Amino acid sequence: MKSTLTRTLPESSSPALSALTQHAAEARSWALGDLFKQDAQRAQVFSIEAAGLLLDFSKNHLRHDSLNLLADFARDRGVETLRDAMLAGERINTTEHRAALHTCLRQPPNTSFLFDGHDITADIQAVLSRMSSFAEKIRDGSWKGYTGQRITDIVNIGIGGSDLGPAMTCAALRTYAHPELRLHFLSNVDGHATDALLSVLNPQTTLFIVASKTFTTMETMRNAEAARTWLLQHAQPADLAKHFVAVSTNTDAVREFGIDPVNMFPFWDWVGGRYSIWSAIGLPLLIAIGIEAFREFLAGAHRMDEHFRTAPLGSNMPVVLALTGFWYRQFFGTTSQLIAPYHEDLHLFPAYLQQLEMESNGKQVTRDGKPISMPTAPVTWGSVGTNGQHAYFQLLHQGTDLIPVDFIIALKPAHPYKDQHKALLANAVAQAEALMCGSGSSSSNGSDATLPPHRVFAGNRPSNMLVLPALDPAALGALIALYEHKTFVQGVLWNINSFDQWGVELGKTLAHRILDELNDAAPITSHDSSTANLIKRVQNALKS
Repeated sequence: MKSTLTRTLPESSSPALSALTQHAAEARSWALGDLFKQDAQRAQVFSIEAAGLLLDFSKNHLRHDSLNLLADFARDRGVETLRDAMLAGERINTTEHRAALHTCLRQPPNTSFLFDGHDITADIQAVLSRMSSFAEKIRDGSWKGYTGQRITDIVNIGIGGSDLGPAMTCAALRTYAHPELRLHFLSNVDGHATDALLSVLNPQTTLFIVASKTFTTMETMRNAEAARTWLLQHAQPADLAKHFVAVSTNTDAVREFGIDPVNMFPFWDWVGGRYSIWSAIGLPLLIAIGIEAFREFLAGAHRMDEHFRTAPLGSNMPVVLALTGFWYRQFFGTTSQLIAPYHEDLHLFPAYLQQLEMESNGKQVTRDGKPISMPTAPVTWGSVGTNGQHAYFQLLHQGTDLIPVDFIIALKPAHPYKDQHKALLANAVAQAEALMCGSGSSSSNGSDATLPPHRVFAGNRPSNMLVLPALDPAALGALIALYEHKTFVQGVLWNINSFDQWGVELGKTLAHRILDELNDAAPITSHDSSTANLIKRVQNALKS
């Protein structure tokens, strides 16, 4: 059967894109407030509910015809075809000839999925069962350290997706975590991070999870070696197996490090790093919240997968979120996207999405290697509300750049301070309204037209509101899956491969070379004068 990945895609001058371009020229003159006046049901019509989440995208420069034209363009670009190809296990990652089957990791255990003639569901459930058994030993205290004490601190050593996924989800679900276990995350190769963490830990009660598929990732292995050296200052080499486990596929390297391969949890090359929280990379989260809550986390993501697979484009939450972002990037000239979760436990979520979206879609060539004729991924950034309101929200309201915002709220708090939660949600809703309506002579909402210029808020600035019933495992799973699929759809719209990250590799290669030069293992050659001088300055500083 001919691969769907070889289908001919419309060029940048396609009729669908041309129609959108003409429509956008009109849309840029619309006032959001006027769109609401023209349609009393706008908020209901421009909202989607799926997997327990609500997306209100009514505060965007969109009408029904806008959404239809965007859906037509998505259809022309092959969103439905390539979605189905990804979910069917085609090697959608064409530059590395790999499938992207992270969705299989959250399928119900009683299902079956054949990949290259093999039922991978059985493999997935086998690893999950091993993870669950190990996690339960940590949680019930039956796993002991070298002095016979139970483990109280777990340190995940990884980087990129092997760090951001576990760190973000453990923070987000902290209220579901085991009360006697503390989770820590070490990713930066900067020894200051290692020193700060190890100085507060007890080697007798600390477990390290070393997460590296190849067990060769430079930052991860340097940190792991530092942790091993620290432990061996107190324990014997035979004790390492009680304090180190691995998430990897390199059995020989794991054994050589001192970890018992029985305590090595594998994952597969069809799991990309930034999509790996659902795999053995999620072991810290499983330890923290237990297998039942972890299965709820998987189930929430699966419900979003099913919605993404079956819903029509115009009412498909990930597709609409992607199309809205594409609309502003392509036709309004926006260069960044703000993620504003109004929930302290989601403080790492913007950083998680930075990797997901910018590493996936920060590309400059198409799937067939041609230069891209349109702008690709915007800069993703943000932090929690209400902190941002007292920092960069000034720029959102009165700055010269148009910056779309994704607000994220949870209706029910996980704490008893209900008055504070009401104030938090009031701020989130108010900021979305203020961005849209503005105030003063430039607004269309009938506000005071006598305000001095420095007090005028132009308004007409777009936002989405994502509403979770509560920040529980199922809702978090659905939220992550939503943005995964949004990222994939935008990659299809731009005709790029969202699953490779070759731009990360060059810096790694040069860093290894420069490290050899710093260690006097190689001469300093073939550098520009700035780089060569910096290497010499570092050498001199470290020798003194």
